[in-house]
Amino acid sequence: MPFLILSDIHGNLEALTAVLEDARGRYDRILCLGDLVGYGADPNAIVEWVRANVDVVVRGNHDKVCVGLDSAEHFNHAAQASARWTESQLNAENRAYLERLPRGPLPYQSLDLVHGSPADEDEYLQSAYQLQGYLPFLGAQVTLFGHTHVQGGFLLTTRAAAPISPRGVLDIEPDYYYLINPGSVGQPRDRDPRAAYALYCEEERTVEYRRVAYDAHRAGAKIRAAGLPDFLAARLLEGI
Repeated sequence: MPFLILSDIHGNLEALTAVLEDARGRYDRILCLGDLVGYGADPNAIVEWVRANVDVVVRGNHDKVCVGLDSAEHFNHAAQASARWTESQLNAENRAYLERLPRGPLPYQSLDLVHGSPADEDEYLQSAYQLQGYLPFLGAQVTLFGHTHVQGGFLLTTRAAAPISPRGVLDIEPDYYYLINPGSVGQPRDRDPRAAYALYCEEERTVEYRRVAYDAHRAGAKIRAAGLPDFLAARLLEGI
């Protein structure tokens, strides 16, 4: 059965719950590409669920900052406020778990898992132009990445790179390399507010991009009740 591919959950329990319900019975293992926490109001609930259910996880930049492994100085005001609040909320067990998360690229079976990119775990892969000369960094034909909160990805040859449209089912063909972004579960930024994820079937060599609506109003209300910036709640309704 396929792998359930998650990324950028960002403390959003409502979005994760909707994804799991939508994907029920369609996968047998779960892979996560980082940023379990930050922005959202349920960091402990998310980390506890990941600890109990996810087979392989790589760390994200918010995971590092929220446990003091990296500075928040490069974050904007809202992200800094969220990181401080998240750090104050994490219990000892969940903090220790985040501290131990491995950096990418992390090989898993025929895949490589990264948060940002194979070259730099904090790099945003946002255009095909960035991928010129990228093949030496690829350790597998299929690399899974997140960080941008934009569902889709890129395919590469020795001569060129092109974006992938996140619609329907993508066939993994032997003549290409693929960088697959499942999108963000907890804070999409591609102007579609629905939670994003993907299913990867190793046997059939396919990727299915999926979206599911969730109660973003409830998730936003919890962000406001925590005293976090209103922008972090409002953006959930717009997918920005």
